[in-house]
Amino acid sequence: MLETLGKRAKAASRILMTATTDQKNNALTAIAAAFEANAAKILAANKEDLAAAEANGMSGAMLDRLRLNDARVAALSDAMRQVAALDDPVGKTLDGTTRPNGLVIEKVSVPLGVIAVIFEARPNVTAEAAALCLKSGNAVILRGGKEAFRSNAAITAVMREAIERTGLPADCVQLVTDTSRESAAALMKLSGYVDVLIPRGGAGLIRACVENATVPLIETGTGNCHIYVDDSADPDMAVNVIYNAKVSRPSVCNACESLVIHSAAANEVLPRIKAKLDAAGVVIHGDDRTAAILPDVIPATEADYGKEYLGYEISVRVVDSIEDAVAHIMQYSTGHSECIITQSYAHSQYFLSHVDAAAVYVNASTRFTDGGEFGFGAEIGISTQKLHARGPLGLRQLTSEKYLIRGNGQVR
Repeated sequence: MLETLGKRAKAASRILMTATTDQKNNALTAIAAAFEANAAKILAANKEDLAAAEANGMSGAMLDRLRLNDARVAALSDAMRQVAALDDPVGKTLDGTTRPNGLVIEKVSVPLGVIAVIFEARPNVTAEAAALCLKSGNAVILRGGKEAFRSNAAITAVMREAIERTGLPADCVQLVTDTSRESAAALMKLSGYVDVLIPRGGAGLIRACVENATVPLIETGTGNCHIYVDDSADPDMAVNVIYNAKVSRPSVCNACESLVIHSAAANEVLPRIKAKLDAAGVVIHGDDRTAAILPDVIPATEADYGKEYLGYEISVRVVDSIEDAVAHIMQYSTGHSECIITQSYAHSQYFLSHVDAAAVYVNASTRFTDGGEFGFGAEIGISTQKLHARGPLGLRQLTSEKYLIRGNGQVR
């Protein structure tokens, strides 16, 4: 079955790679309208997924990832139109030169071809990944988790019908209907059809793809994101940024999972942070120095400092210098997003230069690590690797390069 999907995707990609900007934008606009017209159908499918997930004991944070509502379906329509409004990344002249022998060499941007996306219980990924692939001229094979299968199937059906109505192949977007582990493993090895695999999910999924994929892979890593409160930090800013980064949506990869705080600021700021987090029901795991200030915290283990909670929990460590803070962060960082709250320019520059992550912040919430917030439109994931692409994967990151060489009979 997967080989059949691969063949159909490859055929569709050859048509899509030469589609005009207007053709792609018309398809995206049609999808946006189709989402609005079929919102009730999509929400009914999502309601069934939610009921099944709750019956199976899914956590509240993960249910939030799975849940669609009128506003979130409307946001999907908006995302389609936003992507349509973005500049077409295909066919751009990236570089060019004329050689002494008269050869004219031009480097241009081209689609990757067929992109496979393996993801978990987030039906919005179905639409956003498809939109980005479509605009960048790539066919996409989507393989979502079983928890969101009904939602994903409804969204995909709406997209395929809308795409076909505009004259492009429906097979530009395909969904793997088998949600077993075997289908994921097979998609990771669909050489000859899949040009790039992008996994989007938790640590287990990412690790499985890294260890088993035989097709090229863009690793979208987990987000053990830290915020370091420096000794010169503004207390009000520290409390507000940490609250936003932890509580606004704790189930996503750019949420803050670990707080590091300078000992000179801890006595004043930690109780204020705890009071704010307590109101939201956040559980704190702290070291001995944290417990000396906040006696009722849970003792932090080594595992806590390396954990992506994806829920209402956070780890805390007290340190004596920015060097200690950076050392702690780099020991446990997943390379996603890290932040310093400080009023010291020297410390901000030290943090920016010494912390190695896809996104490094000064005095701003890690929740901004997002394709939309970076001006890319929707995103297909956050890359934590260093080759090809790093950070939010938008349209430009879904293209490759090709050299066009024009001569008049030159031989070597």
